[in-house]
Amino acid sequence: MATNGSVPRHEEYQYLDLVRRVIDTGEPRADRTGTGTLALFAPPNLRFSLADGTLPLLTTKLTRRRAIIEELLWFVSGSTDSSVLRAKGIPIWDGNGSKAFLESRGLGHRREGDLGPVYGFQWRFFGARYVDCETDYAARIVDQLAECIHKIKHSPTDRRIILSAWNPKDIPDMALPPCHMMCQFYVHTPAPSSSPNTKPKLSCLMYQRSADLGLGVPFNIASYALLTHMVAHVTGTTAHELVIQLGDAHVYKDHVDALERQLDPARTPLPFPKLVLSPNVTDIDGFRYEDFKVVGYEHRGEIKMKMSV
Repeated sequence: MATNGSVPRHEEYQYLDLVRRVIDTGEPRADRTGTGTLALFAPPNLRFSLADGTLPLLTTKLTRRRAIIEELLWFVSGSTDSSVLRAKGIPIWDGNGSKAFLESRGLGHRREGDLGPVYGFQWRFFGARYVDCETDYAARIVDQLAECIHKIKHSPTDRRIILSAWNPKDIPDMALPPCHMMCQFYVHTPAPSSSPNTKPKLSCLMYQRSADLGLGVPFNIASYALLTHMVAHVTGTTAHELVIQLGDAHVYKDHVDALERQLDPARTPLPFPKLVLSPNVTDIDGFRYEDFKVVGYEHRGEIKMKMSV
């Protein structure tokens, strides 16, 4: 992304400009949480380069990378138990996993923390009948993530390298239907004139039906960038670009003041950090938190916002 001449404009401004536009021109709308939002539908997509290990972790406020990494590993593992994250000091799913919230969704028969067939279940066990968060589904699965990896390795021009969390049959059993619904991977094959050692490049397009711009979207940008880097790492490709298309892009009304602070012109974006993954990991299920090293992350300080449940 560039502006005057060849001077590049920091990619974080795509996000900041969208937040500004939603606050200034968004349609007031009621929402599930009762908080109220300002919303736009289907704004222009966001594009982030992942080249040279770049990790688009927003810098105009502190973005907590440990929570992002641990949640992504939790998705990849297929877990649907929010207590697994809580035990690691990550409470981001506690509200949706509380007994009161489950009862409000008609899921009071589940124990606290059992979120139902949410993201990880759909990624790794699509089509299985959900029982609870402790059941072993390994023998009854469509492992979408494994199939994506297989296609990237063995059929890189396939137009069906898709990972979907949206399963209409299972929506009633989920504590929260998926917001980031699906993604498609695309392998850019090297030109015939390229060096034999040139790696194919891997891009990812993610569609998000419901986009909380204050809290959720910074998390989602980093999470799908990390996922693309991880998949590239285990497929012998190199991460190239993340593209995100939002459906209902909204700002919760109780986030406006905090976002106005983030939009302060003095909080200019800083360079995105780099991601280094352990060379010892060769399988998508082999990643642990210790295998991720984020280098050079600087930010403009913490800005707190309340999560609407």
